[in-house]
Amino acid sequence: MSRSDVSPTFNRPSVEQAELVVLDYGSQYSLLIARRIRELGVYCELMPATADVSEIAARKPRGIVLSGGPHSVYDDGAAGLPEGLLDLGIPVLGICYGAQLLAHSLGGKVASAPSREFGRAEVLVEGESPLLNGVESRSVAWMSHTDHIVEVPPGFEVFARSGDGLVAVIGDGAMFWGVQFHPEVAHTAFGRDLLRNFALDLCGCAGDWSATSFIENTVEWLRTRIGDRRVICALSGGVDSGVAAALVSRAVGSQLTCVFVDNGLLRLGEAEQCMDVFARHLHMRVVKVDATDKFLGALEGVVDPEEKRRRIGRSFMEVFEEVAPTLGDADFFAQGTTYPDVIESAGDSKRHSSAAAKIKTHHNVGGLPDTMRLELLDPLSFLFKDEVREVGRSLGLPEEIVDRHPFPGPGLAVRMTGAVTRERLERLRRADHIFISELRAAGLYKHTAQALAVLTSERTVGVLGDARTYEDVLALRAVDTEDWMTADWSRFSHDFLATVSNRIVNEVPGISRVVYDITSKPPATVEWE
Repeated sequence: MSRSDVSPTFNRPSVEQAELVVLDYGSQYSLLIARRIRELGVYCELMPATADVSEIAARKPRGIVLSGGPHSVYDDGAAGLPEGLLDLGIPVLGICYGAQLLAHSLGGKVASAPSREFGRAEVLVEGESPLLNGVESRSVAWMSHTDHIVEVPPGFEVFARSGDGLVAVIGDGAMFWGVQFHPEVAHTAFGRDLLRNFALDLCGCAGDWSATSFIENTVEWLRTRIGDRRVICALSGGVDSGVAAALVSRAVGSQLTCVFVDNGLLRLGEAEQCMDVFARHLHMRVVKVDATDKFLGALEGVVDPEEKRRRIGRSFMEVFEEVAPTLGDADFFAQGTTYPDVIESAGDSKRHSSAAAKIKTHHNVGGLPDTMRLELLDPLSFLFKDEVREVGRSLGLPEEIVDRHPFPGPGLAVRMTGAVTRERLERLRRADHIFISELRAAGLYKHTAQALAVLTSERTVGVLGDARTYEDVLALRAVDTEDWMTADWSRFSHDFLATVSNRIVNEVPGISRVVYDITSKPPATVEWE
């Protein structure tokens, strides 16, 4: 069976009918809308703005959210409302562009604002409305728009304006609502209250979605989907693959065999550590495959990061399909793909909003070959990283798995710019080990979302003793984040960074300079490649 023979819709669990659907018009905050709604205990899914209304109705949502977007409602080719959407008889909330589109579609008018509104802005509430219930009369919201609503549709009222007098909130009082600001970002002081009012009060959502309900639904889906057939699961030792394996194990027990591939791109001692942890705590059958030569051969001379990911993805699947007949001829391949993985790989998968721009190809999404024989199972592909951790804790996974910093599937190959060689890998392993060890020793590891070392392809002049050197530059990167779609660089003390730098240049031959990356996401990604 080829991958193209299997509809992706059936390869991940329909957790339950989505209580809310977020239509994505290309906003950088679309994923945040979904995440904020999930935090309210309401299961929602992101769908492309081009989705047919029948696809949306099939989710049986209680409400619809229209995201923001980069376009004007008057732009050629700008996405409109799916035909028949407003006839579904459920509440609709438009955010920024979504509010303008709703107003425009219902007979209102949108125009370029006399002055753009970007960043924090004051919002002044006018009158009472269920959407703004409990919101103070003067508050702060996050704006990001050029166009604005100049005339509301028939039957609508203005319920709030910005400090500049521009329309901020409109609605018909019951079914259709629009807000010009972004309630999903933390800078909007009352954003969570507004979304709660919409989801729970106006849409009547139950607000009882949780990790426990996800586990129950997903295990049942896996049992039904797999039946009496066999599954192999890619196990990397990280939280995503660990949780995926635990879910499949709970569903079908001995029908699962986990495969740990040592691709030669792992951190210092990682293969041994992971095998030990999973053998002790998960009591699953885990087979280790040493494929170092295969992966390094596939990467020889490759410097483009996208090509690295594609070759690594193909090599992984080749290994799994080679080993599958020795494990009882498995029919399914399970992996720990998460929602941000899918979204950032836009253009390479049908399992996400088509409005998203591709950031990078994740090896477990766009790197998979179209000819793969095994049928794909993605039980986590609609969960955010923090939700995966919560599920892991509920499944009883040990802390050393649940709280482990994320590590990319392509491993150290995408933590070095330029060519991948055995010598460069060993250099990076030793430097990365020093950085992580010092984080743990200083009590900083658990307070940092992700930390890594990057071996750059730059070389600089240095001095070793009385001799001139010309050696590699190593970059350190550490970030703090809540949603993994945005992140800020971690503020470490100068003394800590000095300790790490001194150890690396003294203990790792070939590195003469260490720098610290202080770029947020966006504009940068967490990983360098």
